[in-house]
Amino acid sequence: MNAQTEKFHIDGPVGRIECALDKPDGAPRGIALVAHPHPLFGGTMDNKVAQTLARTFVQLGYTTYRSNFRGVGETQGKHDNGMGEQDDLLALIDHMRAQPDQADVPLVLAGFSFGTFVLSHVAKRMPEAGKAIERMAFVGTAASRWEVAPVPENTLLIHGEVDDTVPIQSVYDWARPQELPIVVIPGGEHFFHRKLHIVKRVIVDAWR
Repeated sequence: MNAQTEKFHIDGPVGRIECALDKPDGAPRGIALVAHPHPLFGGTMDNKVAQTLARTFVQLGYTTYRSNFRGVGETQGKHDNGMGEQDDLLALIDHMRAQPDQADVPLVLAGFSFGTFVLSHVAKRMPEAGKAIERMAFVGTAASRWEVAPVPENTLLIHGEVDDTVPIQSVYDWARPQELPIVVIPGGEHFFHRKLHIVKRVIVDAWR
């Protein structure tokens, strides 16, 4: 992502997980985890939307982590339809929490597309393990393709008006029973071509 990005590996449930770390200037306000789009369709932690999410949360003062899902880059294992991927992200969160001064700081989860599906179930499992989340940000929520779990009421949802990969109507149908508002980017498609600066602005405004 930038010259200061640190690459490292941790041991996951089925082998090595490739990770990236970006640190803010000054004392961090918390930690953030970014999850990337579908690995079978070219999704990696270096996807432009995932990188935009990471840059945004670094700017907001969070020590920000990303990782490649199974079978991507140097992460071992095979694609597991979002099931084993949950275990891998939980392993990374455990690693994040084990770092000095990160045990009790606020945690943000941010995902794009397939990453929103995985993170929704990670978030659902975390309270059961006594772990708290400050807030989540979902971009291109994959409600038409996977069973995205219900999310906390303060979750920020951002979607493109003309997304033809995940039609916005499916996100409305998923969000409606939860009474969740959605920020719609006019003219935005699934990868937010020429609209990523708006995604960043929406998140910054929501957090500040």
